[in-house]
Amino acid sequence: MAQATAREAHRAWQRGQASSKRGRWAQAEREFLRAARLQPNEAVFHLNVARTQLHLGRLDDALINAKRALGADPTSEVAMALAVHCLVSTGRHGEAATLMAGADPAMPRGVDYWFHYAKCIEYQGRPLEAIHAYMQALSVRLDHVPTHIRLGHCFMALDQKEEAAQCFRTAIALGAGRDELHLRGLLAFREREVCRWSDLQGDLDALRQGLAQLAADDDRPVTAFAHLSFWDDPALHLRGARSFANYVARDVTPLPPATMAPLPWRRLRVGYVSSDICQHATLILLAGVLEAHDRNRFEVTVYSHSRKDDSALRERVVRSVEHVVEIGELDPRQAAQRMRDDGIDVLIDLKGYTRDSRPAIFAYRPAPVQVSFLGYPGSTGAPWIDYIVGDPVVTPLEHAACYTEKIAQMPVCYQPNDSHRPLPQPLPRAQCGLPEDAVVLCAFNQPYKITPETLVLWAEILRRVPNSVLWLLEWNEQVRKNVEPKMQALGIDLQRIIWAPPVAYEAHIARLRNADLFLDTFPCNAHTTASDALWAGVPVVTRVGESFAARVAASLNHAVGLDECICMDAPAYLERAVALATDPTGREALRQRLVDARSVSALFDSRRYAGDFERLLLQMAERAAAGLPPAHLLA
Repeated sequence: MAQATAREAHRAWQRGQASSKRGRWAQAEREFLRAARLQPNEAVFHLNVARTQLHLGRLDDALINAKRALGADPTSEVAMALAVHCLVSTGRHGEAATLMAGADPAMPRGVDYWFHYAKCIEYQGRPLEAIHAYMQALSVRLDHVPTHIRLGHCFMALDQKEEAAQCFRTAIALGAGRDELHLRGLLAFREREVCRWSDLQGDLDALRQGLAQLAADDDRPVTAFAHLSFWDDPALHLRGARSFANYVARDVTPLPPATMAPLPWRRLRVGYVSSDICQHATLILLAGVLEAHDRNRFEVTVYSHSRKDDSALRERVVRSVEHVVEIGELDPRQAAQRMRDDGIDVLIDLKGYTRDSRPAIFAYRPAPVQVSFLGYPGSTGAPWIDYIVGDPVVTPLEHAACYTEKIAQMPVCYQPNDSHRPLPQPLPRAQCGLPEDAVVLCAFNQPYKITPETLVLWAEILRRVPNSVLWLLEWNEQVRKNVEPKMQALGIDLQRIIWAPPVAYEAHIARLRNADLFLDTFPCNAHTTASDALWAGVPVVTRVGESFAARVAASLNHAVGLDECICMDAPAYLERAVALATDPTGREALRQRLVDARSVSALFDSRRYAGDFERLLLQMAERAAAGLPPAHLLA
């Protein structure tokens, strides 16, 4: 009897195998289930059921049968891997880690076991514990490239940039395949974040060579945002961004085309998508505009995949819009479908390819008009983004060939600013660690924007202005130990370098008001940091380039009437900074113009900005409603 049952189970299994080979998954499942019922202690039959259910997209059923296989054979690596796959695919990393931690001691623990166990721990937000598990994977197989990559990400999460860079360098040396360009970008960016430049030129040369070889239809992942700070080359930026956009869209089937309903007699539905609905630079700039939207003509929804920090800024925005929809728990398609169901006419991406962005949502094409705005200073290279919001300085129409989007020009400056931005009284200089009688040259950009060439310029300014100090942002623990030896090598006494720790926003503005000049970086300018300085009454000396990111501070200066602080090259930047640093009367005149600009400049008028921005949105919508393609626009 037992032998007959075994033979029937085997025949059912064979029929299931034959059906699987033909892609007849439902029929295969029936046969494998029959085999498993006949011989429930045979792990292989349960495994085949689970695999078939995976093909049918029924992850919960597949998990049940993978666990049954594991019950029949507690040492089965394959059963464990299937169960973990099902759990991870549904975001249940904690359950997966618990399952793996409780595995039978006799189960082999190879590199895949330790890698997936570590990854589950990492995805729970426990990077330090994950590092220990990844080290176990490397003890089994030292040349396992995925482990070196994930180790790098864990070190990044712990703000250990140099260690992260070394992990990425190792992965590249071992052979990263299609991920090489992405890793080269991460490597260079992590080292730039701590101003470690010993291998920088070679790394950037290798990255540039790889990007230059990308075809228009390449779909390799790249670190598009990092490229903006590496080179003033918008054509190269576009090449990388296009490849990343293709990569994002590889597994995306867009929703059916959306149509724009006629606009007369109804409000335009506008959606903003961001992970920065919290105390963040984006919201610092945008809050006043969101408050100023004309509610008679616009219905505004914020789609947030942000942390809820209970900040006054977040609460202010929540109160100012009609709807806040939390999409953090939705996958990209679910989020896109929600936006489609909400009838959004114009969907605005505030992230681009910056940290925690979700470009795949836009790849599903949830709205008839989709716009890149504020967060990403460059082309997304994405066919699903119709417009990029710029201005005549950052996006002159003669640069249009470097954008896949059509350019929607704001009349003054693309960057919004909040009329109600805090303006606390200046802190005493002594409280900031600043000498009372020195000329304070402030450079509060994040360290990744600082290049070796920029540091040389700053050192020369210090030499030519003997009573000056350079005030830098100590963004992380590693940047200081790398910058100070470089400045010493350039002949600068370290007593003239003052370090400012990160502080709350109002305290930052209060201390910033002590600066005499703000020295900008190139090729990636100060953005929010530059408008902070202008708001605080500190003139910004900047150098303008060809790319969006290299023209932002020029746009801001132009908007407040400080065109004399816009320099066309490095020598002009040096001479202008020295001239102003040695001319207290000239600096005071510029400072007074900035004080006046707070009340008269369009740059700091949220309501005026909102009106101009709304005109652009209506033009976009009217073209779509008329069946016309996107075109360059002017508010």
